[in-house]
Amino acid sequence: MAAPFRWLARHQAGPGLLFFCLAMVALSVLAGANLSPSVRLYVAGEIASQEVTADRDLLVEDVQGTRARRDQVAQLQPAVFDLSREPVTALRQRVHEIFLAVNHADPAEQEQLRWQLAEALGTEITERTINVLASEELQTLVTTRALPWLESRLAEGVSADTRIVLQFKGGVLLRDLATGSETLRSDLQNLHDLRSVVSELSQNLKNETKASLAVRRTAVLLLSPLLSPTLTLNREATDARVAEMTAAVEPVFYRIQKGEVVVRQGERVSREHQMKLQALWARKGEKVHLATVAGVLLTSLLLGAGMLFSPSGRMGSAVRQKDLFFVALLLLVFALMSKGLTLLGQRVLEQGASLTPEVLAFAFPVAGAAGLAALIFSARRYCVTGLLLAFFCTVLAGGGLPLFMFYFLGAMWNTWLVTRAQTRQDVVWSTLPLCAGQLLIWLGATALGGHVDPAAMAWGVLAVAVNAMLSLLLLFALSPIIELCLGYTTRFRLMELMNLEQPLLQDLMVAVPGTYHHSLIVSNMVEAGAKAIGANSLLCKVAALYHDIGKLSRPEYFIENQFGGRNKHDKLAPSMSALILTSHVKKGVELAQQHRLGQEIVDIIGQHHGARVIRYFYQKAVNQGENPREQDYQYPGPRPQTREAAIVMLADAVEASSRTLVDPTPARIKGHIDTIVKGIFAEGQLDESELTFKDLHKLGENFHRILTGLFHQRIGYPDAAKPGQPDRSPDRDAPKCGENGAEKCPDKNGDKASDKNGKTVEKNGGNGDAPNPVCPVCPPPCPDTATTAPCPVCDEPQPPMPCCYGTLDGGNGDGPVKTDAPVNAPAGTSANTPANTPPGTPGDTPESAAEAGAKPSKPV
Repeated sequence: MAAPFRWLARHQAGPGLLFFCLAMVALSVLAGANLSPSVRLYVAGEIASQEVTADRDLLVEDVQGTRARRDQVAQLQPAVFDLSREPVTALRQRVHEIFLAVNHADPAEQEQLRWQLAEALGTEITERTINVLASEELQTLVTTRALPWLESRLAEGVSADTRIVLQFKGGVLLRDLATGSETLRSDLQNLHDLRSVVSELSQNLKNETKASLAVRRTAVLLLSPLLSPTLTLNREATDARVAEMTAAVEPVFYRIQKGEVVVRQGERVSREHQMKLQALWARKGEKVHLATVAGVLLTSLLLGAGMLFSPSGRMGSAVRQKDLFFVALLLLVFALMSKGLTLLGQRVLEQGASLTPEVLAFAFPVAGAAGLAALIFSARRYCVTGLLLAFFCTVLAGGGLPLFMFYFLGAMWNTWLVTRAQTRQDVVWSTLPLCAGQLLIWLGATALGGHVDPAAMAWGVLAVAVNAMLSLLLLFALSPIIELCLGYTTRFRLMELMNLEQPLLQDLMVAVPGTYHHSLIVSNMVEAGAKAIGANSLLCKVAALYHDIGKLSRPEYFIENQFGGRNKHDKLAPSMSALILTSHVKKGVELAQQHRLGQEIVDIIGQHHGARVIRYFYQKAVNQGENPREQDYQYPGPRPQTREAAIVMLADAVEASSRTLVDPTPARIKGHIDTIVKGIFAEGQLDESELTFKDLHKLGENFHRILTGLFHQRIGYPDAAKPGQPDRSPDRDAPKCGENGAEKCPDKNGDKASDKNGKTVEKNGGNGDAPNPVCPVCPPPCPDTATTAPCPVCDEPQPPMPCCYGTLDGGNGDGPVKTDAPVNAPAGTSANTPANTPPGTPGDTPESAAEAGAKPSKPV
């Protein structure tokens, strides 16, 4: 969790990040603020004095419709009835008690028994009835026939009155209290009540038994008063079930769409109109919609995180305070303009104009704002900026997904065109492609909205054309202001700086041609490397052209500009030489600021040597018996802070030190590049540059490709024969000296030469072994000089030996010519390496050998 905070602290993005977050909060509050005029309220039956139009999409609940739907659901809900077994048990118990009382009654207490039975059965009992009750026939009929039949009927469920059940149209839910099971009965007509059960009992006894009429009547007289309903309505359970089901009913809503006319002028206001007006008024009554603010803020912060994090999830490259300030300012300006344009469109619509707010929204040049970001930022950051612009402008304009897609895709299309424009004229020519692309995007976005109004097509096409023109004007009007006020170096400015007519480049070509040639090669190397790893290749190339402009102040102290002359460092103290070499960084920064090259280029010039130590002069001071401090022989730095600065640093060191290679074959060039890159990495110079091992590998491959092409070899051209002399032009088809019977190679000693087997032969006199005037025995010419000297073997003019030349500042071409380099250094060491330093130590590199001007003992 501490990594993001360390990253922010290292890049000093705290204040800028704070301003960026505050801008997000301000725009979120603006998105939730209610800035529209209040809605006029009308009562149902009133005549509307003015037209009312909805300014947003809104859902209005129909309270009466919702209540009616819930009442309907409540009526259809089944009532809950409890099915109890207790009435069956009580019936059998009461019958048993009456039979015991009748069978064991004392004749003297006959009258008392009659009154007790009359009270229990609720009817008058005669002595004859008591006698029938006491008869065996009746008791057998009741216990064997009537009671079993009644128990079965009561178990099915018998209510007190059928009318209680029939009032529930949704049926009844029978809940068995004994088992807890529930049964839905919708056949309410088949449910019995007590009256129907008694009637069925009488009919059953008549049809199914042979008992006398008196016995049957007495049995019915006995049982009917003792019956109790087994079904009873459970009011609490029924009400709870109805409440649960009605609560699940979805409310009835009226959908109001943005721009919909709620009520027209002169129209009689209905109940539905009144509800919609009340909903709009209530919505506008809120000063700030907190839910909208929270949603917009959270979404914007998540989108804005793309400014800090790369797609892989790790912290991205350095983000500066002014980057965050610029993005926040861009969002604030264009979002406020979008909100103002929306309010203006509403005012225009209220005046009865046919120009709707939607048309004005499609004319808003979000694509132009994204194009400004593309002039400055890398692809990831200008895409995030375009996404934030599209999001905020859509929200503040009150648009939906179609408008957002139009803004975002139009922004991405414009950034693609801008990043491929090489000059400002190219941007002018991109107007037609921009307009055509945005027209297609508009058609797709309109179709995505689901409604295409043919009458509005003409306005839409006009809005898209205006959008493209405004985007172009924004690029031309604001890009110079951004360059001047914020110190940004846009793509257009970088293209202008590449022009060879620039004063600084003219000075380089005339005053320091060696440095200029070195800068050209480095610019090609960094361009290829930056493209390979996704860095800003244009910035790298331009910065490489200007990275050594500090050498204009004292060009004669740098090796590439001495051309074989006397080395001015021979008479200087090591500390003074180091001071002169390191001063070119400071001078370069001053010149870049004076000529307004841009802060990005100024930073790269100041960082292209990092904090490296000039080892040659440091070791020279040690050898002279001094006690030097490394800080006095160290470049001021800082270390490269961006990938672009690190690429220039690596290419500068690799190209300069490659001049020390004796035989620059592809394999040796590759090994040399690996050695230089690993050495710089081991020194910790790349720790703050965000370069990965994968990036270093790709950079090495592209550097190798460029340098291999630079050091390519060609076959020598034949010389024209002088009059009276034989043609000494080489025979390309003839075998080389010492091979296939050809004459043997000359020797450096006098007139003798040695073949490949070591035998001494006569010196070659034009046998086709090598083109004249280059001697086949002489070493390759030194590429850094135009002087010639006679070869000690063939007496032909030859360039000086390459061991006489080299660089002294770490392989970067800043060092002087070293004419007094020791020639007896042990193999694998360099002139600035102490005698007791074993081969393979950090000082034992071709770059260190070049610092001392010594010829490496063997190629790397």
